[in-house]
Amino acid sequence: MTALRKETQNFRTRKKQEIEAARRTAAFFLACGVDLAAALAMRDEARRRLCRKLARLVERERLRGMCRHWSYDLNRHIALSQALRQLEASGETV
Repeated sequence: MTALRKETQNFRTRKKQEIEAARRTAAFFLACGVDLAAALAMRDEARRRLCRKLARLVERERLRGMCRHWSYDLNRHIALSQALRQLEASGETV
């Protein structure tokens, strides 16, 4: 019975990670017009440029939130921040 529970928990964890990845991908594409998989495949200067652009977008989103602007979206802010972290982390290993 514990094996079944463990398998169920692993399935739920994997599905949650897939949903979060889909959110990041969608937010990244809507904000930047670039597919996240393509961005992760970029090298050197192109990746750095994209990271700078994404950092600016995250900062702009943060400022919208602080000003309580009607277009602010917490989920977009979180997804962009996570995408930036993922892009920076994968760039360190390249």
